[in-house]
Amino acid sequence: MDDVYELFSRGSALLADGHYHQAAIPLRRASQLSPDSTSIREALGRALFQAQQYSEAADEFRAVVERAPTNDYALFCLGRSLQMLGRHAEARQPLALAATMKPERDDYRAYRDRSRDVTEQNAERDDAA
Repeated sequence: MDDVYELFSRGSALLADGHYHQAAIPLRRASQLSPDSTSIREALGRALFQAQQYSEAADEFRAVVERAPTNDYALFCLGRSLQMLGRHAEARQPLALAATMKPERDDYRAYRDRSRDVTEQNAERDDAA
């Protein structure tokens, strides 16, 4: 089963059904066979994020953003992955870009603001120490 489309389809179906760990298996293989496919890498990133493998998810979303810098969803997911890793300062840029690209998305703005607030609180705490 090394057909990229079959692997992507199977992984996407597993992802849609909420089987995140299992979805990552065919999606990872599809990504190895077609590393420039942003669709496959985005789906793999989503599976990894839902499986709480945030570092790997960030790597996948970063790869998507490198190939498609105007992909607001990949920027948002990169930022969310970084947030989940506690890297709020680093998450600010992709979240700000996503929120700027899609100002109608309340969730984009909320997570952007959360990273900004946490970063500012951390800076204030560091200054007080």
